[in-house]
Amino acid sequence: MSLRLMKKVFHLFISIIILSAVALSIPVSLRISKGFPEQHKKWLDEDVVYIITPKEREVFLQLDSDKERDLFIEAFWKHRDPTPGTPENEFKEEHYRRINHANRMFGWGEPKPGWKTDRGKIYIILGEPHSIDRYEEVKQVANTEVWFYQGESGYGLPNAFNVVFFQRDRIGGYDLYSPVTDGPQSLIIGYFGDQSATTAARRSAYTKLYQLAPGLAHVSLSLIPSEAPTDFSPSFFSEVLLSNITQLPHKKVEDIWAEKLLRYRDIVEVEYSANYIDNDSLVRVIQDKSGIFFVHYAVEPKRLTLDSYQDNYYTSLEINANITDFEGNTIFQFEKTVPFNFSKDQLDDIKTRLFSFQDMFPLVEGNYKFNLLIKNTVSKEFTSVEKTISIPESSSLQMSPLLIGYRMKNISSQGNIRPFQIGDFKLYSSPRNDFLPDDVLYVFLQIYGLDADLKKDGSLEMTFYKEEEKFLSVSKSLDDIENTGLVLEEFSLAEFPPAIYEIKVSFFDKDKKEVLFERDHFYITPTGSMPRPWIRSVTIPSADNPIYSYLLGEQLLNKKEVKRALIFLEKAYRANPISLQFAFGFSKALYALQEYKRIKDVLLPFLGAEEKTYEFLALLGKASQALQEYEEAISYYTEYITHFGTNLSILNSIGECYFRMGNKEEALEVWQKSLEINPNQEKIKEIIESVKKDEN
Repeated sequence: MSLRLMKKVFHLFISIIILSAVALSIPVSLRISKGFPEQHKKWLDEDVVYIITPKEREVFLQLDSDKERDLFIEAFWKHRDPTPGTPENEFKEEHYRRINHANRMFGWGEPKPGWKTDRGKIYIILGEPHSIDRYEEVKQVANTEVWFYQGESGYGLPNAFNVVFFQRDRIGGYDLYSPVTDGPQSLIIGYFGDQSATTAARRSAYTKLYQLAPGLAHVSLSLIPSEAPTDFSPSFFSEVLLSNITQLPHKKVEDIWAEKLLRYRDIVEVEYSANYIDNDSLVRVIQDKSGIFFVHYAVEPKRLTLDSYQDNYYTSLEINANITDFEGNTIFQFEKTVPFNFSKDQLDDIKTRLFSFQDMFPLVEGNYKFNLLIKNTVSKEFTSVEKTISIPESSSLQMSPLLIGYRMKNISSQGNIRPFQIGDFKLYSSPRNDFLPDDVLYVFLQIYGLDADLKKDGSLEMTFYKEEEKFLSVSKSLDDIENTGLVLEEFSLAEFPPAIYEIKVSFFDKDKKEVLFERDHFYITPTGSMPRPWIRSVTIPSADNPIYSYLLGEQLLNKKEVKRALIFLEKAYRANPISLQFAFGFSKALYALQEYKRIKDVLLPFLGAEEKTYEFLALLGKASQALQEYEEAISYYTEYITHFGTNLSILNSIGECYFRMGNKEEALEVWQKSLEINPNQEKIKEIIESVKKDEN
C-alpha cells in the first residue's frame, strides 16, 4: 500500500471514529430518560440535547426527584450565564431564540421538527451565520446551502469556515454535507460517473460540479476556505471541524459543578445546591518538629461574593471538613465559621485578586479521604475539595510530595502556628505552581524514617526538566539537614526562560541507588506581573498544646485503636484535668476498655458543672450500670432525659436497670413507653413477652 493511500485510509478511519462517537452520544439519553416526567424529558432530550455535556447528562439521569431535577436545571443555566450579577441570563434567552428560529425556519418539508434537523442543530449550536449562499434550481445541482461563519476561532474552530447542507436529488430534507463521506458527486443530480474513491473518480466529479456551480466546487472538497486540498482529496480537517462544532458547547463550560451537586445534594441546603463555584486547591502534609503531622490546605475559589452595609463589606464562610478511611468510616471532622469584614479601601486593594483561604489540622498516620465543604452564607454559594491524604508512619522511609513556593516570609509565631509554616518561616505557594521570571522558587520536602546511616551516606539530587529535556541538576548531601528530614532549597528563576518545567527530587543511598523520588510541575509565565492572592490564614495553638493529644486520641478512638487512643487522651486530661472535653474523651477510651470505676473518678467532679453534655450524663449512667449501681445509673439517665429529651436507648437502659433491681413493674412500664414511641423494636417486644411469661 502506498504512503499516500495509507494516509487516506488513516484519515478516513479517524473520521469514522469521531463521527460515530458523536452520533452515539445523544440516543443514549433519549432511551434512558423515558421514565422522566414529560417536562424534564423534554428539557433533556429536546431543549438542551445539543449543549448538555456527557457528565451533566449522566448526573441529571441519577437525580431521584422533580425537586432535584428542577434545581439542576436552574444550576445548568446559571453556570452558562455570561453576566451572573444581573437578573437576565443572555445565554438562556439566546438559546431558546435559536430553538424557536430553528422550529420556524427549518421544519418545512421535513418529517421532523426544525430543532431535530441538521440545519436546526447547527443553528442552535453556532447561531446566525455570517452569510448564506444558496444553490437552488441550478441545473443538475442538488439544492444546497453554504453557511459561512467568521470570527469563531478558539475551541478547535478556525477563524473562518463553511457548513454545507444539501437536499439529495432535491427530495426530502437538507442533510449536513461531509467532504469525506458525501463528496462532490452527491451534489450532482443523477450523477452516473465513477463512484469509487480513486483520484480519477473524484477529479471527474469535481470537474463536472465546477462546470455546473464553480462556487460550490471548492467547498465540496473542503469546508475551510484557507485550505487547498491536493489531488482532489476530501479534507480530513473538515471532518475534524464538523466534530469540533458538535463538541463546541461542551468545551465552553466547566461541568464539574454537576458532579459536585450530585455529591453534596444530601448535605448542602437547597439554596446552596445550584450555586457551585470551582476552585484551585493545594493540600500538603508537614510533620512538625514535635513529631505531629499536620494537614495544611489552601483553597482559592474563583470568586468571593460580599454583601455591603454603608461602607463595610462582609461575608462569612462556613467550613465543614470530614476525613474518612477508605471504608467510609469517619476518623475526624470539624466545623468552623470564618467572618470577613472590609472597609472600602481594603476592598479596592483586594477586589482584583484571588482569595486564598488557608487552614491546618493534625492527623494520625493512615490513608484517608479528605472532603472539605466551604459555604458562603451571604451569596449561598459553595465550593469543595476532595483529596486523598497519606500520613506516614515515622519509622518507615518515605519522601513527602514536593511543596513549591514563590515566597518565604519570617513570621512572629507568638505561640501560634499557621498553615504552610516551616520553622519560623511561612511558605507562600500557588495551587497552580505559576511563577514570574524574577521570582525565587522554593522547594520544600521531608524525608521520614531517615536513620543515622542513611543521613550520613545518602544524597539528594534535584533535577529540572524544561519541556522534557534536562535543564539543571543540583546534588545535596544529607549531612546538614535537620533530624526531622526537612529539606528547603531556593533557586533564582532569572536564568530560567519562560516555559513549563518539571522538577524531580531523588534520594540516593550510599551505593548511589535511587531509593525515593517525587516529581512536580511548575511554569514560568512571560508576563511581567501576576497578582498574587490575598490570604486569610487561620492560626492555631502551638504543637505543645494538649488539644492535639486530645484530637489525635479521638482519631485513634475512631480507628478502633483504643489502647493507643488512651495514651493520647490521658495525656491531654493530665495536662488539663479541669477540662470537661478532655475528661470526657479520656472516659470514652476507658469505657471501651471496660474501666468503669476510673470513668466515675474522672467524670464525677464535673457533675455540678452548669454546662453538662448529654454524652457526659449518658456515659456516667452506662458506667454505673456496668458497675451494677442501678439506682445511681437511673438518676443519671433521668437527668439526661430531663435536660435533653427522650432517647430510646437511654429509656431502654432505665428499664434494664429497674429489671436488674427486681422492679419488673417499673421496667415493663418504661419499656412499654419506649414501644409507644417506636413500635418497631423487636428485641424489646421479646423481652417484655419473656418477663410477662415468667410472671405467669
